[in-house]
Amino acid sequence: MAASAASRELFKEGVRAVLHTWPVLQIAVDNGFGGVYGQQKADWMVDVVQQFFHDNADLQRCEVEDFIAELMDQEFDTVVDDGSLPQLCDRLMQVFSQWQQGALQQLKHTIDTLTQKKSQRAKVTAAPTQSDDDSDDETQVMECESSEQSSVSRKDPPPPPGEEEDGWTMVRKKK
Repeated sequence: MAASAASRELFKEGVRAVLHTWPVLQIAVDNGFGGVYGQQKADWMVDVVQQFFHDNADLQRCEVEDFIAELMDQEFDTVVDDGSLPQLCDRLMQVFSQWQQGALQQLKHTIDTLTQKKSQRAKVTAAPTQSDDDSDDETQVMECESSEQSSVSRKDPPPPPGEEEDGWTMVRKKK
């Protein structure tokens, strides 16, 4: 296993390239899901993930997925369910495998390829508003829906005692 400080730093750069080109993390940082220190959390994640690989022998993709999913949930209040997590973990496993086998030139090429993609950041933009009349209609519909919901909840009798013990609220239609 390649263990020199320079090669370990190269692996860390590989992890950084993989994570920083991941649209889910980009969106989480850009939109403040991690709070005011979102970018610092993303940088910290690079250190934690590369250390995770070094500390655990023979990692399986599902273990890496679980670890990163937990980090995203804890640090960015984000549940990743867009299907990108397995792809991200495959890339991380590939980078680690290249580093572990001493294929440092191949690893540098992978990093360069990913770094070029980094300039293509994911953007989240609000849908353009069509016109003032359309937005008023949408507001009215939403207000109408919320008033219907509140009237239903006012008319429903309270649930019998004991049905809320588990923390769930039962909603019944009036017959």
